[in-house]
Amino acid sequence: MAFNKQTKSFVVATVGSTPITATFAAKFNQTPAFVFFVIANGNAALHNNLVMIAMEILGTRYDYKGPRLALIAILDMMTMALASAGDGAATFMSELGKNGNSHAKWDKICDKFETYCDRGVVALIVSFVGFILLLIISVMSIIKLLKPNRINHASP
Repeated sequence: MAFNKQTKSFVVATVGSTPITATFAAKFNQTPAFVFFVIANGNAALHNNLVMIAMEILGTRYDYKGPRLALIAILDMMTMALASAGDGAATFMSELGKNGNSHAKWDKICDKFETYCDRGVVALIVSFVGFILLLIISVMSIIKLLKPNRINHASP
């Protein structure tokens, strides 16, 4: 999404037989929701890469129990919440670009900037797949956090 840009020229008027054209550009950074989407997914990727590097470097020397494991689970959930917010904001703006809003008199743009919208859809799909993977990682962290604390309540 961060590299999503398309420029097109449109005929805006005709003087005699000479068409007057104007060039318009659709860029991701023109929409704050798309900027937030890029920042949120960048932070999620950074967090996950740092955790993977830390796990690889520290390996078994680091005790992943108790508060340390809880901290990892909390950070995973915060990352998931941030990614979810970015995905939701970008999905809303994509829907607006595809269909417009007749009540606010906002025209759709995806019929004019097809490549821009297609790339945005691919970015959203990849991001939602990443979100599902974050959800799986968060569930695994919580299960690992709760596993040693299971108490058998069976009476003798």
